Amino acid sequence: MASNFLYSTRDHKFILKEWLDLSKVFEAGRFAGGYSVEDIDSILENAYKIAKEVIAPTNEDGDTIGAKYSDGVVTTPESFKKAYWAIQENGLGSSNADHSDPSSMPLCVMGVTNEYLAAANAALGPYAMATTGSSGLIRDFGSEELKKIYLPKMWSGQWAGTMDLTEPNSGSDVGDLTTKAIPTDKPGVYKIVGTKCFITGGEQDITENIIHLTLARIEGCLPGTKGISLFVVPKYLPDANGEKGEFNDVNCGGIEHKMGIRGSATAIVNYGEEGKCIGFLLGDVPVDGKGAGMAQMFQMMNEERAVTGLAGLSAATVAYNNACMYAAGRIQGRRLTNPKAGRAPIINHEDVRRMLMFQKSITEASRAMVAVSYYAMDLAENTADENTKKWAKGIVEVNTPIIKAWCSDMAFLSISEAMQCYGGYGFSEEYPIAQQLRDCRIYPIWEGTNYIQSMDLIGRKWMMAGGQVFAAWLAEIEKFVNDNRENTVLKAQIALLEEAMNNYKEIQMTMAGYLGQGKFSMIGLYATRILHATGYLYGAKLLLEHAVIAQKKIDELGAEHFEYPFYAGKVASAKFFSHNILPTVGNILRIIKEGDSSVTEIPEASFFVQ
Repeated sequence: MASNFLYSTRDHKFILKEWLDLSKVFEAGRFAGGYSVEDIDSILENAYKIAKEVIAPTNEDGDTIGAKYSDGVVTTPESFKKAYWAIQENGLGSSNADHSDPSSMPLCVMGVTNEYLAAANAALGPYAMATTGSSGLIRDFGSEELKKIYLPKMWSGQWAGTMDLTEPNSGSDVGDLTTKAIPTDKPGVYKIVGTKCFITGGEQDITENIIHLTLARIEGCLPGTKGISLFVVPKYLPDANGEKGEFNDVNCGGIEHKMGIRGSATAIVNYGEEGKCIGFLLGDVPVDGKGAGMAQMFQMMNEERAVTGLAGLSAATVAYNNACMYAAGRIQGRRLTNPKAGRAPIINHEDVRRMLMFQKSITEASRAMVAVSYYAMDLAENTADENTKKWAKGIVEVNTPIIKAWCSDMAFLSISEAMQCYGGYGFSEEYPIAQQLRDCRIYPIWEGTNYIQSMDLIGRKWMMAGGQVFAAWLAEIEKFVNDNRENTVLKAQIALLEEAMNNYKEIQMTMAGYLGQGKFSMIGLYATRILHATGYLYGAKLLLEHAVIAQKKIDELGAEHFEYPFYAGKVASAKFFSHNILPTVGNILRIIKEGDSSVTEIPEASFFVQ
């Protein structure tokens, strides 16, 4: 079988127990008196076991059988159903959106368990994860009646949830949507007419009902995003007892034939083909033609952007772990340093080790970014300390586009290196890397393309609160440099981080200069590369934070201790990233300062003549 779930809990335990101060989360708000740091091992080991023994065996079915469409009906592989319920019944799914449940996990812990699930079967996870986000919208914005009807069944997993934004003629331009909400004689109840596409889990046979959180424009409301409202649109209307009732005229027009995550149904959803589709307004009636739909939906959208970065990390980690195992066992060639010794495992060849180090450092940097972002989300929601809350909200704002875009872009490159480690076998579907590469490619596109994330970083996050939010984010890197510049083991790498930080500040000044000259096209031209530079800078800082902790442990335990390879690997990752990946920030600065405008100057017709 091509799929091969290889994973470990060790780095996650380091992050949650040795790096982040989880006591701040466990003692705050709704988590006070519940979990403690001592519970981490058992939570992670249980989730890992479920991922390995129950979820991973379904991955092959997802890729080879996939989701099937026929006459308006979507079927998923039979094995998905048992696996889905294993997620839900073990508290790893949508029940975590129930903030009144004392067993619900903090996001920084749930993020790790989600990583295992996504790594085990990338196509299965969205069925549960989308329900978590959509139920959260009803929890936070719905009336008491809507909460009473929908939340218990969504939190149990009996009913699934989706996020319905995109339409055939309005993808990223959500404000151009044409789905209509027509008022009825009942307050808060509307007839919904329109079509959505690319809806993950928009139709499936795993749950008895699907609750679509759907953006539509009430007749007479303003054009653009200002006039959009959000509606709860069930596939089947609840009956008087809150159970699955009559069909609500929500039809599936087909599913996409995709290169990856084939078991995840990506559906076309048609509302009101017979004029009988009913939707329930989430929140208040629009005032002066202005709806709250986009603001409400962005809560889930930002959650899903974090999940997307996490999913990329999961795929890259599976590929890396498999590449390591393969390289250790594959005998090929002779070592340059001792060619007479005979053929050697390819893990001894320098370029293979370089490729493995690239993957190791990228996945560890990505994991650190995702983890600290979830940690900040937990604190922002639960802490009573205003300074901590302010810090946490700032981290979430800045990090969201970075973890979505940088982690997903780097995951694809990392998996490509894993494939290269395999040589020709990597390109074969009989081995696991091909599927990981195919599955991973959607993540730079999902939940707002990565260019949109880069524009969000430059256009919003750089400027937020007069630039103070991003300045505070950058100041943390500067403080780390100042606090550790005399570190005897990592001094050279800290110096490289300082150089990259200064280069980044110069990138900001150069872009400000272009804007002052009215060269607005430079924003779009360099946005993606600036986001990548931000990720390189942040990733290096986080890896070096880990390395400082790891080096202290090495000094304490010694080279003979069984944990030495792990901690030595943390230091090596930080050094490799600092010397081989972080300097890209300087190259991006050079490119931006040169200001080459060939992209904007080339005649359009020239693209079509070669």
